Amino acid sequence: MKGNEIRSRFLQYFADKGHEIVESSSLVPHDDPTLLFTNAGMVQFKKVFIGEEKRDYVRATTSQRCVRAGGKHNDLENVGHTARHHTFFEMLGNFSFGDYFKKDAIAYAWEFLTRELGLDPDQLWVSVYKDDDEAYDLWEQVENLPKGRIVRLGEADNFWAMGDTGPCGPCSEIHIDQGPEHGCDRPDCAVGCDCDRFLELWNLVFMQFNRDESGKLTPLPRPSIDTGMGLERVAAVLQGKFNNFDCDLFTPLIDYIVELSGTKYKENPRDDVAMRVIADHARATTFLVADGVLPSNEGRGYVLRRIMRRAIRFGRSLGLESFYPGVCALVINMMEEAYPHLRDARELLDKVVTNEESRFGETLDNGLAMLSREINRLRQVQGDDACINGNFIFKLYDTYGFPVDIVRDVALEQKIAFDEAGFNQAMEQQRQQSRKSWKGTDVDHLDAGVLTLLEQGKRSEFIGYTGTTGQSAVAGIIDENGALVNEAEIGKQYRLFCPLTPFYAESGGQIGDRGTISWEGGRFQVKNTNTVADGLVLHEGVVLEGTLQVGREVQLAVTDNLRTATALNHTATHLLQAAMKQVLGDHIKQAGSLVNADRLRFDFTHFSPVTAEEILAIEQLVNDEIRRNVPVQTDVLAKEAAIAEGATALFGEKYGSEVRVVSIEGFSKELCGGTHAMATGDIGLFKIISETGIAAGVRRIEAITGSTAVSYVQRLAGGAEAVAGLLSGPFKEAPARIIALLKKQKELEKEIASLAASRALSDLDQLFAGAVDIHGVKVIAGQIPLDSAKTLREIGDKVRDAMGSGIAVLGGEINGKAALLALVSKDLTGKIKAGQLVAGVAAIVGGKGGGRPDMAQAGGNMPDKLGEAIKAVPIIVADFLGVAA
Repeated sequence: MKGNEIRSRFLQYFADKGHEIVESSSLVPHDDPTLLFTNAGMVQFKKVFIGEEKRDYVRATTSQRCVRAGGKHNDLENVGHTARHHTFFEMLGNFSFGDYFKKDAIAYAWEFLTRELGLDPDQLWVSVYKDDDEAYDLWEQVENLPKGRIVRLGEADNFWAMGDTGPCGPCSEIHIDQGPEHGCDRPDCAVGCDCDRFLELWNLVFMQFNRDESGKLTPLPRPSIDTGMGLERVAAVLQGKFNNFDCDLFTPLIDYIVELSGTKYKENPRDDVAMRVIADHARATTFLVADGVLPSNEGRGYVLRRIMRRAIRFGRSLGLESFYPGVCALVINMMEEAYPHLRDARELLDKVVTNEESRFGETLDNGLAMLSREINRLRQVQGDDACINGNFIFKLYDTYGFPVDIVRDVALEQKIAFDEAGFNQAMEQQRQQSRKSWKGTDVDHLDAGVLTLLEQGKRSEFIGYTGTTGQSAVAGIIDENGALVNEAEIGKQYRLFCPLTPFYAESGGQIGDRGTISWEGGRFQVKNTNTVADGLVLHEGVVLEGTLQVGREVQLAVTDNLRTATALNHTATHLLQAAMKQVLGDHIKQAGSLVNADRLRFDFTHFSPVTAEEILAIEQLVNDEIRRNVPVQTDVLAKEAAIAEGATALFGEKYGSEVRVVSIEGFSKELCGGTHAMATGDIGLFKIISETGIAAGVRRIEAITGSTAVSYVQRLAGGAEAVAGLLSGPFKEAPARIIALLKKQKELEKEIASLAASRALSDLDQLFAGAVDIHGVKVIAGQIPLDSAKTLREIGDKVRDAMGSGIAVLGGEINGKAALLALVSKDLTGKIKAGQLVAGVAAIVGGKGGGRPDMAQAGGNMPDKLGEAIKAVPIIVADFLGVAA
């Protein structure tokens, strides 16, 4: 059974069991900064599982594209050397969000493997968590699972958790016995052994507990299911292959590499590794570029660059040059039916891959030559004890830009030791030297002007705690090119350094001050203030009047209203954190913040969404403190003394030996260098406007204060009055009246849908009467009235059931857009694919689409062309069949 058929069967099987087929999400996780890449099927449903998001379905199934390279989940170095490691793979999964649980999950998995895929039950084993008696008993009830095939394993193997806290639960894995010839020959070899005999096929996660910080497990009110089965792995098993790279998802790529290189596969282990690496990495490259990742020197782009350059290097070992674009293009040809978005990336992919291979070629050739000479020298001198020295590896990397990954791969191939510890030590020494006399600064990213000021020992003294104006002399001017200059001209951007400044530099979440720097005959507008290195504050802005020379005495003035509003919000942030600790618990820790004149944003660690009742309690506490009008006190203390007094420190923040402590008596005490209100009463009013999740275990609150909060509440009141007026009643009755209206609307929508479906179904006889014969193939095409995509699918099901052998294309208008559905009976999919057919028809209505060989959908933005598109169906079918219409 081919990989594409397995994918289709899996999705259709679960669709028949009431699951929504959900399109694979991007490899770049949406709104999840905790992940470098999407690495499992459950990633796009994470917020659903933790209760932050609701979907209009409770069962889902996907074939999710995944990458495991870089970060915590990194298989890059193993790819090519093992039978089953990949950077890119597809994860088949079915999910239940509080709907079915263990019994059905087990039944579905067993039925799909043994009946749909035809695996022999005598080859299958099952593992369950050691304490999961429920799962054990359910597996015992599976009739054709041979007795004695259920194994209990510990937490490391059979217990899954989303993180240190949060949703978790036992899991059950289905394994296949590949035979003793693939085992380790140990007498105790069994399920759970690290060898390849007992291969895990499918992992069923039973998400039934919530784990708190103490480790206590509390049953979830609505247990859920999350399963995952690697498509490449199950394809290899069904095709009788021990190695994933020998299944049909890879063999066309390897055959192409064999043809290009003139090298035979499975003759030389070193060449085999190279071919597998190229095939795997081309898949990862293609899908990453299609999802918007481009090669760079940081983040996701850096991982992509490592993947691409590793593949290019292995290509060189096969004598290949300018080959990688062709391999990636073949990936698109193989995968575009299942992932239509790849088609749109073809041109970009070719440019990106061609450019990267060209840029890297010279570096690679020079580096490989140097490395080869060094290895030969070491073997002559050190013999079997030869080891590539860490300093040499660092020289290749630092001086010639030669990737460390490639040195590691060559060392593995040449069976020579690799001094990774020495390389890391050389890297750290370089970092230490770069820091020189100032702390915490990555000097590689500082321009020449800043470096010169640092080397001169320039530092700024902040005088803005007691006022917003000051006098100083300009001691440095940096132009737009990063160079120190002696004079600033009107209309140009500069950064000014003054030894004394009342301007607060952006730090601790508080934005930098804005204002003006003036002198006789001139004025400089400060747009932002930043600390570019330890103690060096620069004022960014533009000269509005006159010219300014180094050494000129100037007046510095912060914009008062912005500073005051920002200070109120900063003090409110302290009140907010203290209130949250009281309401939610002491586990609340700051995970980030933003304080400006308009609002405040506070990110914090918490395991679940904050309820409406909790938000009200937090607001009440903060506003109580505001009404108390307590003075905001600041003290400078030794850090140890401040911590001993209970001051809250920000995790990960670097503090000096002396710290500034901001206290609100009896309520809050924090280490903070920001500017604050004189008393809590100055804040006036505090109002939370949103609470959301931004990552696993991290929430975000946004709030406003003072006149901004008053205006917000006034707008709410005005909106409430408007709603009450529209409903012709008091606002307190509005919720009940709206619920009644929504209920009535749903009833009417159902009635409309029913009428639309009835009308469309009544036209089926006419639709079939209009069928034409194209070279022995029955072709049905018609335009039908529609109210939703669901109606189109339902009518499509009726047509498919009644059609027998044939091809049908249905079209209609939904919400001002054209909607199309193509159906091809199973006996004809070898001649024409529904995805290809619907794409051809969709082009006429200004759209595109795709889907399975037997059913595909499309849309377009020109519904007025529907009639023309439907008339063209017989012609398009004839073209595909190679006959006259």
